[in-house]
Amino acid sequence: MPRLDLLTVGEAFEDLIFVGLERLPRPGEEVKTSQFVQTIGGGAVISAVAAARLGVRCGIVSGLSTPAAARLRHEGVHVTNLRRAGEPHAVTAALSTRFNRSFVTFNGINDALEPRLLAAIEGATARHVHFALCPRSCARWEPVVERFRAAGATTSWDFGWNERLLQDRRFPHLVNRLDYVFLNEQEAVLYARRLTLQAALDVWRAHPHVVVLKLGARGSRWIARGTDLRVPAVRVKTVDTTGAGDAFNGGFLAAMLAGAPPKACLKTGNAVGALSTTAPGGIEGLPRNGRLLPGRAGRREAR
Repeated sequence: MPRLDLLTVGEAFEDLIFVGLERLPRPGEEVKTSQFVQTIGGGAVISAVAAARLGVRCGIVSGLSTPAAARLRHEGVHVTNLRRAGEPHAVTAALSTRFNRSFVTFNGINDALEPRLLAAIEGATARHVHFALCPRSCARWEPVVERFRAAGATTSWDFGWNERLLQDRRFPHLVNRLDYVFLNEQEAVLYARRLTLQAALDVWRAHPHVVVLKLGARGSRWIARGTDLRVPAVRVKTVDTTGAGDAFNGGFLAAMLAGAPPKACLKTGNAVGALSTTAPGGIEGLPRNGRLLPGRAGRREAR
């Protein structure tokens, strides 16, 4: 594997997205739409593409369909594909209204992926490693994070919404080893074991490193000991919000790797996340050059 700026590690999906629904169907009901897109998705995929399009040298380790691997290589991402011949890739069907989504997922290769990820990244090198999966055993990942940090790499994780992590006693220890933790509002409350965001913030302010809080239409926050920065969202005409949080992660990490200060990292993440919602799926709306990155000329949100 070549020396990379960013390595993303996690699950991948073929996304079947039903867009423009007036509302989500009730039990036993059919809702029709004339808008549909079939694309690649998953946190590791979308964050890698978002950063690669901003000029970051990216790699991904995941279990990918053949078309997904080809598309990622076309995007300039170095691919390590852990899916073996004959194994089914994962598929997610997304029902998307303008402001809400529901999902059904076939796990496919992802059911067998975690041990392969651990083995595949044993000797990997990168300036930053971003994890996008729900670990089945947090204790198995703690030494992995420590190895990367000992080698000079920073690390981040987007766990998504996974209530079973609350049953893993090593989860708080894994979280505390990370340089950056990406959370949306609901996840921040869940993993802090609190009832309100305000109460959860008191917990996350004690985190030893950085918590990045994604608030959708209200923008984002950088929370670290003694620092609480807020940046408002970018307004766009939203078509589909699938993958917006993962697009934010890619934009944020691209700015961070370019040496941007916290406020600029949030601003870049907000812009990339917002642009991702202007087209169906997680990657079609992503900006295709580095003009959004701080310090580069012509930073308008052109695609």
